Amino acid sequence: MKPELLMPAGDMEKLKTAFQYGADAVYAGVPMFSLRAREQMFNIKSVKEAVDYTRSLGKKIYLTLNIFPHNYKIPALKNALKPLAELKPDAFIMADPGVIMLSKEIAPEIPIHLSVQANNVNWASAKFWHKQGIERIILSREISLAEVKGIHEMNPNLELEFFVHGSICMAYSGRCLLSNYFSYRDANQGTCAHSCRWQYKVHEAHSKREIDQEEAEKRGFKELDHDYYLEEISRPGEYMEIAEDEHGTYIMNSRDMCLVEYLKDLKDAGVCSFKVEGRNKTVFYVATVAKTYRQAIDDMEAGKPFNPEHITELAKTSNRGFIPGFLMANPREKAQEYKKNITHQTHEFVGIIRNIHERDHQKLYEVEVKGRIDVPDTVEVFSPSKSFKYEMVKIMNLNGEELKVVHPGQKDKVLIELPEEVEIGAMIRKERAHHI
Repeated sequence: MKPELLMPAGDMEKLKTAFQYGADAVYAGVPMFSLRAREQMFNIKSVKEAVDYTRSLGKKIYLTLNIFPHNYKIPALKNALKPLAELKPDAFIMADPGVIMLSKEIAPEIPIHLSVQANNVNWASAKFWHKQGIERIILSREISLAEVKGIHEMNPNLELEFFVHGSICMAYSGRCLLSNYFSYRDANQGTCAHSCRWQYKVHEAHSKREIDQEEAEKRGFKELDHDYYLEEISRPGEYMEIAEDEHGTYIMNSRDMCLVEYLKDLKDAGVCSFKVEGRNKTVFYVATVAKTYRQAIDDMEAGKPFNPEHITELAKTSNRGFIPGFLMANPREKAQEYKKNITHQTHEFVGIIRNIHERDHQKLYEVEVKGRIDVPDTVEVFSPSKSFKYEMVKIMNLNGEELKVVHPGQKDKVLIELPEEVEIGAMIRKERAHHI
């Protein structure tokens, strides 16, 4: 069976883009009950529009209710389950056992997929959840290909989903308390401040530290009047030698996962759904990643060898450098981007085609500007079916007046000519002047 390409949908535009560029299914967060509560733009009323649109395409949509709710959220959750179930999504994505229990009681007709937040890393746990009526498990990112295969072999009738692309959280299956500690925004309630991406400087404290007697004797310290010993901090206030440069260090800033070259391995191991992370990413990210993975899956199904250009294409989106996660081995030091919280992307998003006009028997493409474009920049236009480079020889405002430069700060749309026809929703990007 052909694996499913499952893309994130942070709002209706991203949902439509995901399907236009090749997704088989999307997942969308429900307000208050999703781990991307601050980023996604859906509300319960607009979820109906999302479900109806998805149905019109014959595609699938999964609704995410994967927080770990405190008592005060339970009444609201119970009130929301029935109306959400009446919309008939293809599944709820859940992590908390109590939430799963309530869903089984209130909306037993809706299948449940176990969220990655439940950190399922072994076949016994998978079997337990299957017995509770879970139809699909989104496996933990922290497991190897051999472990995926082992889970499938012991649970052949259970659907397995696996993250193949996107940001990796430094915490175990994303269950992190850093954000709550630093900024009182709880990642497990959907309000993460992404503290692991911040810049840190570590210095020695202006204090003494307690050491035990054995360590004191080894260091030749003299016995004090009490039953513990103190070691003087030798460099109070000085920075520890962990910073690579004067800008500090990013000791928890993980690189991104990219498994595009391992799709066949995952399919053979029993994975039926390839999931992409990124509900708060741009439509450009959604379009590029969906198109690339669509092509990679279709190539795999056709028996074609892996095309390295897929990785080149994915690098055109925002990324911190790609690693295969834990799939082939523990990534160890390669898991982190220590130097800077920078993007390695090679291209920048500069526009999206919003409309097509016919003037004097000529097609003009109306562009919503997303980045600076200068005449005569060389840009790349891509759509679900094609990609081509083009020197931007003319840019006009909607009145037909020529412009030499445009940028998003103008908050206006412009008209351009193109050498090839493309559809509404096509993206425009250009190579970044400096990239890592």
